[in-house]
Amino acid sequence: MSQVTGRVVPAAQQARTVTADRVMVARGWSAPRLQRAGRYVESDLGPRVGSFLSNTGRRIEPARRSRRPGRNAMMAMAAMAAVGAVGAMASRRPGRHAAQDDVIESLREPTPADAERVDAP
Repeated sequence: MSQVTGRVVPAAQQARTVTADRVMVARGWSAPRLQRAGRYVESDLGPRVGSFLSNTGRRIEPARRSRRPGRNAMMAMAAMAAVGAVGAMASRRPGRHAAQDDVIESLREPTPADAERVDAP
């Protein structure tokens, strides 16, 4: 067992050293590429993706609902208020009752008393 341990320990140390060297080479090779990719994403790809997403969002957004029903209701209420105001002003006008009395008087059938009034002068 001691012979196996004597051979395995130096091999493991050598493998550790080789692995550490290769990891450092891989890091040296990949670091500049990762930095270049990061700059590309920040300067070129990011804005493109952002504008693509914004445009897609605008295209799939549903059309805004018109507010016509509310506007039509307000117009109808304003028209009704105007008609009511005109009716109120007409009912308070002076002389209205006298004109109505004349119309009613002219529609009434003449009586014998009315005939005497016409013949009297």
